[in-house]
Amino acid sequence: MFKILIVEDDAALVSLLTEHLHRFGYDTLAIDDFETVRAQFEAYEPHLVLLDINLPKYDGYYWCRQFRSLSTCPIIFISGRDGKMDQVMAIENGADDYMTKPFDYEIVMAKIKSQLRRAYGSYAAGQNERTLSVAGLLLDIERLTLSWKDNRVEISHTEAIILDELMKKSEQVVSRDRLLEKIWDDQAFVDDNTLNVYVTRVRKKLAALGIHDGLQTVRGRGYRLVPNWGDTP
Repeated sequence: MFKILIVEDDAALVSLLTEHLHRFGYDTLAIDDFETVRAQFEAYEPHLVLLDINLPKYDGYYWCRQFRSLSTCPIIFISGRDGKMDQVMAIENGADDYMTKPFDYEIVMAKIKSQLRRAYGSYAAGQNERTLSVAGLLLDIERLTLSWKDNRVEISHTEAIILDELMKKSEQVVSRDRLLEKIWDDQAFVDDNTLNVYVTRVRKKLAALGIHDGLQTVRGRGYRLVPNWGDTP
């Protein structure tokens, strides 16, 4: 049974979400003490998190970063904020999707199912334990890690999708439209600006490994991964 953590301080909304989730056979835990959110997350070990932005003590962006330091489980923001920057900040802090209140509960359930399929089920990248390697750069899609030499970083599902496409077509230009198509999958806010944020995050992960300028922007066309990092960081 999949476990869903609800980090939301609106009791009425929590009750409705819990009712719908139980109807679909999910186990749930709603945060009841916002002083111990991290500890409750660690103890519950959820498969997916529903996370609001406006919360007591610390906001959802803070908790998203905390969760990402512990897990790569899907995180969906549920918020009354509908500004583009709120959505961009959610992505930058590690979210996988973003829904604006009020929302249709059938859509919420569909998005949850989609994220769970991608992470653990029939759409999960790791079903075939697939890895890709380009000039020593290793993408482990099952474990959501990117490695080079003795360095390794964790990546999100969306970052893995982008890297998968770029590494399969190493030294070829991958169009922005192609990447948008690959990461769309029911996400409500994938647009050009969102793609820019994801690509920036991929560049930061590469830089954390010691790889700089390997991901090039080809103006007017898209992006190209060029394995120019050589044998030393």
